[in-house]
Amino acid sequence: MIYRAGDRVAALYARETAVEWKTPDEPVTAADRASNELIVETLRSTFPHDGLLSEETADDGSRLRYRRVWIVDPLDGTRDFIDRTGEFVVMIGLVIDGGPVLGLVYQPTARRLFVGQPGAGAWMEQDGKRVPLRVSNVSDPARMRLVVSRTHRSPLTEAVRSALGIREDRPCGSVGLKVSLLATQEADLYIHPSLGCKEWDVCAPDALLRAAGGRMTDCWGRPFRYNQPDVYARWGVVASNDRAHSRIIGHVAAVCESADVSPRVGFR
Repeated sequence: MIYRAGDRVAALYARETAVEWKTPDEPVTAADRASNELIVETLRSTFPHDGLLSEETADDGSRLRYRRVWIVDPLDGTRDFIDRTGEFVVMIGLVIDGGPVLGLVYQPTARRLFVGQPGAGAWMEQDGKRVPLRVSNVSDPARMRLVVSRTHRSPLTEAVRSALGIREDRPCGSVGLKVSLLATQEADLYIHPSLGCKEWDVCAPDALLRAAGGRMTDCWGRPFRYNQPDVYARWGVVASNDRAHSRIIGHVAAVCESADVSPRVGFR
């Protein structure tokens, strides 16, 4: 299913695609919709007794009645798709009772699939080979490679970077791909101290990172719970190899609170 969705995205990526705007900051393309249609139809026919939340499908709230819920981002990194960076992914996550139990992150341009099942392990499939994934063992935050956005740098992220003494960064596109780079040891830390991420942005990567030995929380160190009435990650995102997560959170929280962001109200 995820390979077929990725093939649809890749086919549209190979030619010019019109861009529409859901909001002034949220583009959408035919690739988003084509991928969404295939995934949603497949999940609903295969798992008719599960709930579903997808970025490109209207949310009627019925998912809240279910213990098992599929959370889908049919094209994470639409801006990267538009900008032709190749750094976009298709993501499918499964949660049970609010906790992530499976994460699939597929990058069509590289034909690599990241899979994570907390408690069972994480791996990458590419060119017919399966490679186990495990986060790095870098424990000094100053030596960590920070994966950052290609298009914008948050002042809060830069403040945290300075506080931790981080010098090395790795620009990258979509959220899902950023977190996947932690699982492949191409990066050690990702910080998103602002509003913007939603459940479909972080669910599959969260499962993947947990399975690879890492950790994802909000900016105050609280783990995510999924299938909530409010789909926003209102308290930001911090993902790391879990070697110094608590120490990193201390700096992230301090920077956020100095900017009048509170753990009670979150980012606005």
